Amino acid sequence: MAKKKPNKPGSNTIALNKSARHEFSIHDEYEAGISLQGWEVKSLRAGKANISESYVFIRNGEAFLSGATFTPLNAASTHVVAEPTRVRKLLLNRRELDRLTGAVNRDGETIVALSMYWKGSWVKLKLGTARGKKLHDKRSDAKDRDWQRDKARIMKHSSR
Repeated sequence: MAKKKPNKPGSNTIALNKSARHEFSIHDEYEAGISLQGWEVKSLRAGKANISESYVFIRNGEAFLSGATFTPLNAASTHVVAEPTRVRKLLLNRRELDRLTGAVNRDGETIVALSMYWKGSWVKLKLGTARGKKLHDKRSDAKDRDWQRDKARIMKHSSR
């Protein structure tokens, strides 16, 4: 029996959308594959991806990622015209697509890209159905975060 190779140290995360959890309240999360071209995979391996301005839309029963930027490498193939912000198809099963369609059409939610990561040799995108936060929601989240930090500080000093 061959031994399994140990995992390389480091993160599988390619890109994070940090502003998504600040701007939106996330309800459900889904994992989707992405249909990519060869030069895009090479640029992802180099970590040249940005999904902070991206969003997901559904057209004709298929989900697409728009607004994500994959910066092409200089050493990429010369015969391929690299389009950094092209619309990319997302790979979801029918049940997940139906749930996302229902959340958008019936509940008025938005589909937001949360993170992009490697799962084996495949690139996966974590999606979330979300609703925009109002200013008072953001303030209460900041207040809760501050309280958690203060509580941890108090607990740390009380055990001494």
